[in-house]
Parts: sequence; structure tokens; C-alpha cells
Amino acid sequence: MNLPDRIASTVRADIRELAAYPVANADGCIKLDAMECPYELPEAVRDDIARTLRDTPLNRYPAADLSALQQAVKSAFGVPDGADVLFGNGSDELIHIIVQACCNPGDTVMSPWPSFVYFDMAARFDHARFVGVPLTADLTLDLPAMLAAIRAHQPKVVFLAVPNNPTGGLWADEDVQAIIAAAPGLVVLDEAYQPFAERSWMPQVLDASNVVVMRTVSKIGLAGLRFGYLAGHPSWIAELNKVRPPYNLDVLTQATLLTVLRHKSVLDEQAARLRADRAPLAAALAALPGARVFPSSGNFVLARFSGKLDGNAVHLALKTRKILIRNFSNAHPLLANCLRISVGAPAENAALLAALQEILSA
Repeated sequence: MNLPDRIASTVRADIRELAAYPVANADGCIKLDAMECPYELPEAVRDDIARTLRDTPLNRYPAADLSALQQAVKSAFGVPDGADVLFGNGSDELIHIIVQACCNPGDTVMSPWPSFVYFDMAARFDHARFVGVPLTADLTLDLPAMLAAIRAHQPKVVFLAVPNNPTGGLWADEDVQAIIAAAPGLVVLDEAYQPFAERSWMPQVLDASNVVVMRTVSKIGLAGLRFGYLAGHPSWIAELNKVRPPYNLDVLTQATLLTVLRHKSVLDEQAARLRADRAPLAAALAALPGARVFPSSGNFVLARFSGKLDGNAVHLALKTRKILIRNFSNAHPLLANCLRISVGAPAENAALLAALQEILSA
């Protein structure tokens, strides 16, 4: 049997039809495509990390006792005393863990749609059925459609990104409460962008019997660590922990995070700078010819370009100028001609706006 036939007979057909998650080459570019923090950690913090890592042994597996890190994370991020936490290699791994623990093959995973693409991908990879409930034409939550879909499909897991990615919307508290009350299974509130929204469900994570809150440190200056955490009732965490791969959090990540959390005020200050810069960036984008900007509570802005140049053309023109943003023009009909732009450092935002002025006025 030749190689193509061997692969075709071995690899799942649905996997062969997929494309790998795209990551653009960013060498020499202004990188505004991945919602990373544009600011490096201060030198004093990096020196502290270096001292810690120098003394971290690499010849042993990570320790089984994570209580020190658990307490540090709970304290730093406001996890209620009665809740427990589960750690993952980024929130992507936590999404897999949730689906694997909760779903038999064919069970339903649900989310408003479009939202974080990995909700769909993890469901597919783990043999669940994904149901995306379309947002409104204005990219807001369609609560009646969500409640109808919950009644029809009885999802084991509902993922709610609050704020939503890639649209930036922050769903109303009463709408989220209605979904929690209607859902027969687990509701995962994905707060990856919570530091930029200044609202959180974390204080209420124990108020309902079917809620967990998921977060990542990727957006607040630590994308390179690949660390996510899930907070919820200890009974939920105990079940989900059974699926967690052993040693999924390496010793360098643990040591770095413990060190950085001693300097958490630095992360908070960086998030505040990005929050302050978001509104001026959104206003400047909205003033461009043919641009519509959607409200955002994240560290990014979603803009639709429908003038003489569409989203694809604007994206390509920026790319030729070595400015990377994320093109969603062909991702979903509701996102036609939409580009997602991370809030960068002031000089990066200025370079982006100058390039767009030039592109759209040519």
C-alpha cells in the first residue's frame, strides 16, 4: 500500500479534511494578529525569573503537589475560597479536557457563533457534535435562538466566551444567567479577555451548580507560558482532573508563573494601558472611509471594511507593509469583510492607522 492510501485508510476522514491552525510568520512585522500583550516584562521581573529558573531542576518530573501554585493563582486572580482550580497547557487543553470528560461520541457541544474556533475544533477532535448558534446581524447574542437551541439539542457543554472572540462583545449578565438556568449540562464561561472587560463571573462561580470559569494568562503578557486555569466547585474539578494528562504543566512554567505572580501589579498596569488605548484606536478606525467598528471589551477591535476595498484587500495591503492582523472575511458569513486588530503599543497603533489611511485613500 502506498503512503497516500495508507494515510487515507488510517487517519480519520474528518481530520484529513481539516486545515491545521494557522500561525503567521511574524519576523520583522508589526504583530497585531494574536491578541498578545505588546509589552515585555520589566527587566527586574525578567531577572527574578532568570534566578528562579536557574535553580529549577529539570531532571525530575513536575511535583505532584501543586498546592503552592494553586494558592498563588487563587489569590492573584480572585478565585473564591470554596472553589478549586485545574491547570492546563493553555486554555486549549482545558477545552479538550472538558469535552472529553463530559461528552460521549455524538453528544452536543454548543456556543454562540462565531466565537473561539477551538470550541468547534475540540468538539470535532473528541467525537462530539458542535452546534454553533448564529449571532445577530449586529454580532450580538441572540438569546431566543440560544434558548431554543438548548431545548432542541440538550447540550452536555455550553461554551460562552465573555467577552466574545473575535467579535469583542460582552453578553448581558441577565442573558448569561438565562443560559445557565436553561442548560442541562456544564456551562463554561471563558474569560480569556476578562482583564480588558473589568467584569467577571469569578465571584459567582459557586452560585450555580453547572458553572465553571476558564481563563488564560496569554493575553496579559504571558502568551509564551501556555498556562490556563479552570475554577469551579471542587466536585466538578475532581471529575475533570481525571482526564488531565499527567505532568501537563512543566516545571519551567510553574516556576515562572510563581515568580511573575509576585509582580502581578505589572500585569495589571499593562492591561490598564491596553484598555485605555482601545477606545482611541476604535475611534480612529471608525473614522476611516468604509469602516465599521464593533463594540469591544477585549484587547482587540473588530472592523468591517466595505468601501472601495474589502476586508481581503485591506488585509493583503497591510501584510505587504509587514503589518499583521487577523482576516475573518471568509471565516463565517456574519464576519464578511471583517478584520480583527489587536491593540498594540502606541507606536504600533500609529503605524497601523497611517498605513490604513494610505491604503484607503489611494
